[in-house]
Amino acid sequence: MAFNHAVIWMDHQRARIMLFNKEDSQPVEIESHAEQHIHHKHGAIGSGHAPEDRHFFEAVTQAVTGVEEILVCGPAQAKLAYVKHLEAHQPVLRRHIIGVIDSDHPSEGQLLAEARKWFAAADRMRPGGGIRLA
Repeated sequence: MAFNHAVIWMDHQRARIMLFNKEDSQPVEIESHAEQHIHHKHGAIGSGHAPEDRHFFEAVTQAVTGVEEILVCGPAQAKLAYVKHLEAHQPVLRRHIIGVIDSDHPSEGQLLAEARKWFAAADRMRPGGGIRLA
């Protein structure tokens, strides 16, 4: 089944993706396997921050390839790092992202409901209006 919308909720440990259209949805979950807790010690070189997990970002990208419109959300900086990754490595897919928003930790149902609401509002802003969740 073809899905023309996706919402990606992500933090640095995992991505919860909902692929959906007007009638159906499909959840996808991707885990990061990068080390997340690096502490900066006095006198050490470097920022003490873990580098971005390129393999994680590529797995998320593969899950949403072919989707027309993507909403990216999450509680922290991972969503912004992902968009920056797309700008550098997948500029065509980057153009499919129509919003990046802050979001807490919603359930699967809450995530899908919020995404449907967000896309419906975005669709009304386009010339011709109306909901295009088909």
